Amino acid sequence: MRQLRLAKDAMDRDWAEPGLDLDALAAHAGYSRYHFIRAFKAVYGETPGQYLTHRRIERAEEMLRTANLSVTDICHLVGFSSLGTFSASFKTWTGLTPSEYRAKHVRKGAALIPGCYAMLWAGGFRRRAASPSAEDRNSEEAP
Repeated sequence: MRQLRLAKDAMDRDWAEPGLDLDALAAHAGYSRYHFIRAFKAVYGETPGQYLTHRRIERAEEMLRTANLSVTDICHLVGFSSLGTFSASFKTWTGLTPSEYRAKHVRKGAALIPGCYAMLWAGGFRRRAASPSAEDRNSEEAP
């Protein structure tokens, strides 16, 4: 039971990581892939894949209500690699497409969080390998 909780905690913590897959979770719990699926479903009532998808959809719902980001940006921020899979999963869980959900739940006239702030908060901007800054280059010069 403790190992299953550790794997569930990993899903709750790292839900946006696209590399978080069944093999990684099973290894985290110390189970074989198939034993992990059976044990997780027996304890939590859904498979690990369903649980992770549910977590990601919940986060997407929040972003659709509050952030001025495209559906594609939200799709990638919550850990989906395919817009089609995201939209189909979202509709299965909520009964609405992401665009329909946004239109229904965002009050008219309410300001959404600008997309650049939402991306920064969600870790959507990746740092590039930067060349030394001007300050670093000039630090060896004059006293």
